[in-house]
Amino acid sequence: MYYYQTAGYGQSKTYPLYSHIMNSRIGALRAAFPVTVPVLFGYIAIGIPFGLMLVKAGYPWWLAPVMSVLMYAGAGQYIAVGLFAANAPFSGIVLTTLMVNIRHIVYGLSLIDRFRDTGKWKPYLIFSLTDETYALLTGVKVPDTVKPASFYGSIALLDHAYWIAGSLIGALAGEYIPFSFAGIDFALTALFAVLLIDQLRRTKDLYPALLGMACATAALVLIGPQQMLLAALASALAILVLTRGRQK
Repeated sequence: MYYYQTAGYGQSKTYPLYSHIMNSRIGALRAAFPVTVPVLFGYIAIGIPFGLMLVKAGYPWWLAPVMSVLMYAGAGQYIAVGLFAANAPFSGIVLTTLMVNIRHIVYGLSLIDRFRDTGKWKPYLIFSLTDETYALLTGVKVPDTVKPASFYGSIALLDHAYWIAGSLIGALAGEYIPFSFAGIDFALTALFAVLLIDQLRRTKDLYPALLGMACATAALVLIGPQQMLLAALASALAILVLTRGRQK
């Protein structure tokens, strides 16, 4: 058993080390939870239709949480349901999922410095880097009372748990309750809007948002809706890198 000591008011006390570790983890989760509340409501709302779609396609309810634990690809999971139903080859599923989520390469490049000292959390942070988690990690300030690695990891872990819960609820509802989910997928758009507003309130910086809108509009006009996302992200990131230090 390992111990650590604390001193105060002339006395020294010894506590089990695991108790200190547990308290630090709980503290990180408590600090991260308020930050992730918008994602909680969004992921429950958009996770439910995924579970419903999977069950309605003829697959067992337990496959929804299993996919959410192991795959955790959001839009990729939605697409996977259609590919499964069409009996698409495994190679086609892998390639399609890669193309849908290839924007995460851009996300990862912009977080190299932030993830540099995250230690054991790094592999999970890379795996769990969704759009919404990325928005939170790039717009939040780490509290002084917790370590950055634990704080970032707690945000990613909570977001992942919300997605698993949403998909499980949807799968169980689809299995046992008649349910119509027409229009509920708009929750994803609403979630992005909430995250954008929250980030603007935190940073007070309109430049990245306006640049993103301009790049997205240009990509939509020049390339079209099917291929615009990667071009918009890449061009916006390139411009931000080139103009870094010139914006105040």
